[in-house]
Amino acid sequence: MAVFSAALLLSCAAPASAAVRAPGWAAPPRPGGAVPVAAGEQKLPGMPPLPAPQAGQADCVPVSAVRARKQDWARRRLDLDKIRAYGTGDGVTVAVIDTGVATRAAGLRGRVTAGDGADRDCPGHGTFVAGLVAGAAGGSPDLGGVAPHAEVLGLRGTDDLGRPDAARIASAVRAATSAGADVITVSPALPQRDADLSAAVAAARRAGAVVVAAAAPDPPAGAADPAPSRRYWPASEPGVLSVVDMQPSGDRPDGALPTPDADLAAPGTGVVSGGPCGQGSYLGSGPSLAAAFVAGTAAVVRGAHPRASADEVVRRLLSTAYPANVAQLDAYAAVTGVPDTAAHSPRPEDPGPVRLRDTAVADRATRRATWLALGGAAGVVAVAWAAFALPRARARRWRPAGQD
Repeated sequence: MAVFSAALLLSCAAPASAAVRAPGWAAPPRPGGAVPVAAGEQKLPGMPPLPAPQAGQADCVPVSAVRARKQDWARRRLDLDKIRAYGTGDGVTVAVIDTGVATRAAGLRGRVTAGDGADRDCPGHGTFVAGLVAGAAGGSPDLGGVAPHAEVLGLRGTDDLGRPDAARIASAVRAATSAGADVITVSPALPQRDADLSAAVAAARRAGAVVVAAAAPDPPAGAADPAPSRRYWPASEPGVLSVVDMQPSGDRPDGALPTPDADLAAPGTGVVSGGPCGQGSYLGSGPSLAAAFVAGTAAVVRGAHPRASADEVVRRLLSTAYPANVAQLDAYAAVTGVPDTAAHSPRPEDPGPVRLRDTAVADRATRRATWLALGGAAGVVAVAWAAFALPRARARRWRPAGQD
């Protein structure tokens, strides 16, 4: 812990330019190998992805000495300036389960409550995500979060180095539920399902929380061979909004980890936010950042429509999304539009086997009614025929026609 604390203090005390980084830490390359740059070729230091690229070293993200000069494409795509006329997340609490959230970070100060030890965010990823969810709006450029008035509950789902752990994530989800969080976003994506985490997520949903999770891990640095499509957790739990990242074209980034059945895509490449120390900006990529934008949108929807249940918020997000291979988040429409009540929630609970009603008695009654109706119709025809034929027969004195 002493090494960790010292590394954190050094990282907060020593500003670093885009070319300076902590020992053992490498800026994550943008999918395809390019160095991340923001709109207008702003060079910014990269935020390390989850899990930490250097697993055995207590590296803290260095302080950025560079501030973004332009609003990034993600915020323009989401129409955040327009959304804020309808809601800013007032009265809503968003739990960020990540590497922790620095309580004194720029743009978040005064609105962050951190769980046990979660106020120390050496990797910086959780603070970066919290800025996307609820960073203060204003300034030039406007690089605030989607819900700049929301409260943030920072919880740790990783160890001090940023390595995810199922038990920590499950504990964080339970803590968020106990605290009454309205929205929970989970950045780590685990390759295996965990029973304790599944139970914690189900309890959070029953308590009325909107649960959002990254559908896959953030892109690892230096990934070469394409990975097969697979599920990750807790994004694949029933009722959880599973989110993947997209680039400005709307496509998944080259080399992105494929995952089936994602619910929404949101901006997740070349995204700008702040870190745990200083006033500088960083650039990040990955599904966890896309999940942050969805969580922030859910917070604005909950604030603007306080009577809406968690399921109704989810249906609103899904039914107003742009149609695509993976539906793309339309934050403005989610806040202002009229939801399609027929839209379904993601991965609903298994309703169990279908039971067919025994209709034998009703079938017998139907057959009796049918025969009675046919008999009645035959009787009517017979009476009508008799009424027509008998008078003619009497008139002919019962002789066949042609024998008069």
